[in-house]
Amino acid sequence: MRILVVEDELPLAHSIKVGLEDEKFAVDVIHNGGYAYEQASVEEYDVIVLDRMLPEMDGLEVCKKLREHKVFTPILMLTARNSTEDKIEGLESGADDYLAKPFSFGELLARIRSLIRRSTTKETILQIDSLTINPNTHIVTRSGKELNLTAKEYAMLEFFLRHPNQIVTREQIINHVWDYSHDSMSNTIEVLMKRLRSKIDKAFPHEKQLFVTIRGMGYKIAG
Repeated sequence: MRILVVEDELPLAHSIKVGLEDEKFAVDVIHNGGYAYEQASVEEYDVIVLDRMLPEMDGLEVCKKLREHKVFTPILMLTARNSTEDKIEGLESGADDYLAKPFSFGELLARIRSLIRRSTTKETILQIDSLTINPNTHIVTRSGKELNLTAKEYAMLEFFLRHPNQIVTREQIINHVWDYSHDSMSNTIEVLMKRLRSKIDKAFPHEKQLFVTIRGMGYKIAG
């Protein structure tokens, strides 16, 4: 899953990015409101973490403009201003949740996961055939056996399970699993697909083979 973090305090932005990447999210970081608005208008994110006080365009204005232009990505607004009036103003601008600084990373993570759960109709446990993923614990099993996946393997597999029996293009995978610094011309996706097939299909030869390549279009996981 892909998150946009908009925060002009560089150490805090870096800390949030590192923490979220450790939790297997792809994270883009932007430090000013104007660029954040442009980026969030054209790129698809699962959650936006948006600071209220930003250069060029403040968080309230970014939030309002995104909602006016029919961008309904869940937004968690961060702020050092935590009066009731400030919270009301943030929520009425279109934010889905409001977190006052200073905050613990654990609370930030819990609120992000809550927003993701609210924005999807999928069950807590993602499953296709005998393959299951628990998005809260990141435990992956097939036929009851726990699988050991890298962070990117897990992120890619979770994206497939959130789109079962659908063709997923290379561009969609890049947009949801990597941040914008990823080289789209590299063969990273092909390498990861080979590793996922090895761990999920080839390691279970008596189970249904789940991954399918659609030549010229992309891939899908089919139950």
